[in-house]
Amino acid sequence: MKTRVDISKVFPNHVFWDMDSNKLSIKRDKDIIIPRALYATNEDSFPKDIKVLEEYYSKRDIVEILKHTKENISNQVCILVSKRYNTKPFYRYAV
Repeated sequence: MKTRVDISKVFPNHVFWDMDSNKLSIKRDKDIIIPRALYATNEDSFPKDIKVLEEYYSKRDIVEILKHTKENISNQVCILVSKRYNTKPFYRYAV
Protein backbone atom coordinates (compact mmCIF):
# COMPACT_ATOMS: atom_id res chain seq x y z
CA MET A 1 0.00 0.00 0.00
CA LYS A 2 1.29 3.43 -0.91
CA THR A 3 1.45 5.64 2.18
CA ARG A 4 2.44 9.13 0.98
CA VAL A 5 -0.22 10.17 -1.45
CA ASP A 6 -1.75 13.54 -2.21
CA ILE A 7 -5.43 12.62 -1.95
CA SER A 8 -6.48 15.75 -3.84
CA LYS A 9 -4.67 14.44 -6.92
CA VAL A 10 -6.25 10.99 -6.73
CA PHE A 11 -9.89 11.74 -5.92
CA PRO A 12 -12.10 14.68 -6.96
CA ASN A 13 -12.00 17.55 -4.47
CA HIS A 14 -15.78 17.60 -4.06
CA VAL A 15 -15.58 14.14 -2.44
CA PHE A 16 -13.97 15.75 0.59
CA TRP A 17 -15.98 18.98 0.47
CA ASP A 18 -16.16 19.29 4.25
CA MET A 19 -12.50 18.68 5.10
CA ASP A 20 -8.99 19.53 4.02
CA SER A 21 -8.00 16.62 1.78
CA ASN A 22 -4.34 17.62 2.07
CA LYS A 23 -4.43 16.49 5.70
CA LEU A 24 -5.77 13.03 4.92
CA SER A 25 -3.49 10.03 5.12
CA ILE A 26 -4.16 7.15 2.73
CA LYS A 27 -3.39 4.72 5.55
CA ARG A 28 -4.80 6.44 8.63
CA ASP A 29 -7.99 7.77 7.03
CA LYS A 30 -9.11 4.80 4.94
CA ASP A 31 -12.42 4.72 6.82
CA ILE A 32 -13.17 8.16 5.36
CA ILE A 33 -11.55 7.78 1.95
CA ILE A 34 -13.05 4.45 0.85
CA PRO A 35 -16.74 5.30 1.30
CA ARG A 36 -16.32 8.85 0.03
CA ALA A 37 -14.58 7.61 -3.12
CA LEU A 38 -17.60 5.42 -3.90
CA TYR A 39 -20.32 7.74 -2.66
CA ALA A 40 -21.42 8.98 -6.09
CA THR A 41 -20.48 5.96 -8.16
CA ASN A 42 -22.98 4.13 -10.35
CA GLU A 43 -22.91 1.06 -12.57
CA ASP A 44 -21.15 2.94 -15.36
CA SER A 45 -18.47 4.65 -13.28
CA PHE A 46 -17.96 1.87 -10.73
CA PRO A 47 -15.22 -0.06 -12.60
CA LYS A 48 -13.10 3.07 -12.88
CA ASP A 49 -13.79 4.23 -9.31
CA ILE A 50 -13.07 0.88 -7.69
CA LYS A 51 -9.82 0.45 -9.63
CA VAL A 52 -8.51 3.66 -8.11
CA LEU A 53 -9.29 2.36 -4.62
CA GLU A 54 -7.70 -1.00 -5.39
CA GLU A 55 -4.41 0.75 -6.07
CA TYR A 56 -4.30 1.70 -2.39
CA TYR A 57 -6.47 -0.79 -0.47
CA SER A 58 -7.09 -4.52 -0.29
CA LYS A 59 -10.42 -6.10 -1.18
CA ARG A 60 -10.84 -6.96 2.48
CA ASP A 61 -10.32 -3.35 3.59
CA ILE A 62 -12.81 -2.06 1.03
CA VAL A 63 -15.54 -4.55 1.96
CA GLU A 64 -15.08 -4.28 5.74
CA ILE A 65 -15.04 -0.50 5.75
CA LEU A 66 -18.13 -0.28 3.56
CA LYS A 67 -19.95 -2.76 5.79
CA HIS A 68 -19.36 -0.59 8.86
CA THR A 69 -19.26 2.97 7.57
CA LYS A 70 -21.59 5.68 8.81
CA GLU A 71 -21.37 7.42 5.41
CA ASN A 72 -24.44 7.40 3.15
CA ILE A 73 -23.38 4.64 0.81
CA SER A 74 -26.20 3.29 -1.33
CA ASN A 75 -27.21 -0.35 -1.38
CA GLN A 76 -26.40 -0.30 -5.09
CA VAL A 77 -22.74 0.43 -4.28
CA CYS A 78 -22.73 -2.38 -1.71
CA ILE A 79 -24.14 -4.79 -4.29
CA LEU A 80 -21.57 -3.75 -6.91
CA VAL A 81 -18.75 -4.29 -4.40
CA SER A 82 -20.04 -7.69 -3.27
CA LYS A 83 -20.38 -8.84 -6.90
CA ARG A 84 -16.89 -7.65 -7.79
CA TYR A 85 -15.33 -9.55 -4.89
CA ASN A 86 -17.70 -12.54 -4.90
CA THR A 87 -18.74 -11.95 -1.30
CA LYS A 88 -22.08 -12.37 0.38
CA PRO A 89 -24.23 -9.35 -0.50
CA PHE A 90 -24.42 -6.69 2.18
CA TYR A 91 -26.55 -3.61 2.50
CA ARG A 92 -26.27 -0.30 4.31
CA TYR A 93 -30.06 0.07 4.52
CA ALA A 94 -32.77 -2.51 5.13
CA VAL A 95 -34.23 -3.90 1.93
